[in-house]
Amino acid sequence: MGSVNANVFASLKMELKSSSAEILTPDAPGYEDSIKRWSDTCIKRAAAVVKVTSAMDIASVLAFAKEKSIPIVVHGGGHSTSGGSAIEGGIVIDLCKMRQVSVDAEKKTITAQGGCIWENVDIEAAKYGLATVGGTVNHTGIGGLTLGGGYGYLSGRYGLTLDNLLSVKLVLADGKLVTASENENADLFWAVRGAGQNFGVVTEFVFRAYEQKEVYAGMLMFPPDKIPEIVAFANHLHEVTNGDQCLLFGFTCPPPMNAPVVVAAIFFNGPAAAAEEFFAPLIALGPVVNTASTIPYDALNSLLNPACGFGGRKLFGGGNITMPLDPAFVLSIRDEYMEFINTHEGMGESLLLFEQIPYQKILETSNEAMAFANRGKYYNVATCFKWYDTALDAEVRTFSRTFMNKISQEGGLDRNRKVGDGEGVGQYANYANHDVSPTVLFGSNAARLQELKKKYDPENLFNKNHRLLPQSA
Repeated sequence: MGSVNANVFASLKMELKSSSAEILTPDAPGYEDSIKRWSDTCIKRAAAVVKVTSAMDIASVLAFAKEKSIPIVVHGGGHSTSGGSAIEGGIVIDLCKMRQVSVDAEKKTITAQGGCIWENVDIEAAKYGLATVGGTVNHTGIGGLTLGGGYGYLSGRYGLTLDNLLSVKLVLADGKLVTASENENADLFWAVRGAGQNFGVVTEFVFRAYEQKEVYAGMLMFPPDKIPEIVAFANHLHEVTNGDQCLLFGFTCPPPMNAPVVVAAIFFNGPAAAAEEFFAPLIALGPVVNTASTIPYDALNSLLNPACGFGGRKLFGGGNITMPLDPAFVLSIRDEYMEFINTHEGMGESLLLFEQIPYQKILETSNEAMAFANRGKYYNVATCFKWYDTALDAEVRTFSRTFMNKISQEGGLDRNRKVGDGEGVGQYANYANHDVSPTVLFGSNAARLQELKKKYDPENLFNKNHRLLPQSA
């Protein structure tokens, strides 16, 4: 438990008595469940968890926290590994009771409350034959993914989740509820799209939606000796994609066999016959598992769920690769990754993925158009290390940092130029830990973000994401 006495919250409880908000202190039923997160590394004992139901509730909590000098964090889906949705001894503003979704089929828009996960959005939109660009794991919160960027299977056709965000409503540090869009508080809207966690609590997102039919997708699994042929197909896909195809492939060593395998998630936004023809070279390699079929879009973002379940200690890492990929390089990465996994107990569920999501549509928006600055002619590489022994925490973090830097330097932007010379930063913020500087994440946009931070959050109330500080006077 933190240092704040539970009795301190009596006045907040009185203020929220007319609301259906809940205040859970460590002695309250439900508290232990309320501090659970996707990664056990992010379980922290808050002084209180406040399950809010409205912008008014949020404003009350912020005013109380400032008056009592108690730090706060915001919890949406709790899916990050950075710890930004948990706090030791402070207040968690929990949005789990704010998960309503409405769809305007005529205007083709989706309005979702800030506590929604992507499953809520996908299922409701599908009732109208619509979809928007969501994440690749449907129990991810919409807030974290959207405000940090948002790569999804539909990005090749429609861009990032951020590119399809029409407006947000958010509660600022001073308690005001404001709307931010291209036409209203445009500077705040610029900042929110990439660094939104640093500026307020988003209570509502409005997304552009698109008509969406069934898609062809599934998981494939190959023995390790197929890596050269899989890399050859990845290079082929890079050359011929029209944006309607994705390939996410990489390595894991799952129980109970604990044997290294190559996994691949394939996606084709179109009919099965065309998809089977497109992926024929990959299917011809004889995957030992092949679940690919025609499925509804709202089932698509659950494909990776089995590999991304709750529990265990986890750490995201991010880097980038440029094409064409050299099979020898991929094999060397596989060998180094597997050596670390296999020499540390209980790490077989870890996963490394080369995320081949077409970027041509993403590049139609400049890196200066919004705070998000990771647009370039490269693909993201993601690792999710998973382990159970707390004694491994520091070692995993050190290896992850060194390993991802190596991938970017030997197979990504750094082999051609220094990061920042005219393209994106090469670092996806949603895969970064909070020790990464704002300059690395936002490039030349960092200076303007600091100016806007001074305007909208001068006391740095929202300070748990990427150390974005208000510009000094």
